Amino acid sequence: MTNIVVLVKQVPDTYSERKLTENDHTLDRESADAVIDEINERAVEEALKIKEAGEGEVTVLCVGPDRATDAIRKALSMGADKAIHVSDESLHGSDLLSTAKVIAAGVGRAGEVDLVVAGNEASDGRGGAVPAVLAELLGMPQLTHARELTVDGGTVKADRETEDGITHLEANLPAVVSVTEKINEPRYPSFKGIMAAKKKPVETLTVADLGVDAGEVGLANAASGVVEAAPKPPRAAGERVTDEGDGGSKVAEYLVGQKLL
Repeated sequence: MTNIVVLVKQVPDTYSERKLTENDHTLDRESADAVIDEINERAVEEALKIKEAGEGEVTVLCVGPDRATDAIRKALSMGADKAIHVSDESLHGSDLLSTAKVIAAGVGRAGEVDLVVAGNEASDGRGGAVPAVLAELLGMPQLTHARELTVDGGTVKADRETEDGITHLEANLPAVVSVTEKINEPRYPSFKGIMAAKKKPVETLTVADLGVDAGEVGLANAASGVVEAAPKPPRAAGERVTDEGDGGSKVAEYLVGQKLL
């Protein structure tokens, strides 16, 4: 039986206007619609495929505010079995290092884990380092940026695509894997899955429940921070060319002036 933990994050919808708060320059999560990160849907899908290929259990692990339960329920409605939700005000403004530390403690809460599956990077932070830091904290091998994944007995194999070609990776379980958008196409939750998700267990924990000191997380303890931020300038009006028989010449002159020709 394979015990799989899949990491899920709720992020601002990429189609919404995203901005930082004025007081501490952290992400303003209330200003935009919140959705499960698309790459996490692919991570959930891959975990479910591994489970369905044999015997196993998929636990969703999410670190986020109270409303992140919507993202958790989406993962559960896809077919995950249960969830752990770490929600604590002290986590506000945490950097990826302290976030990974909390995630590692959450993984420990799930018992003897064989595989941790994550997306390669979140669409809000774009750090792309949490899976690697998590693997180091857990003392597990890491197979990152996987476009194809196979679990065979006590071994996990992954194909990583780079600009130089495809690298074939292999490690013994337990391991941490991060996947790219090429890994699969996530399933749509069925009505039966949506209804079943309402009854699946979600354990809500604080950092204290995980044995993590609140004084080690949060904005005040972050290794980096945003000192100043300004909204992007409004889009300037375009330049209109009236064709009076010389429109082509005017366009060419404009392009030359912009050093495009």
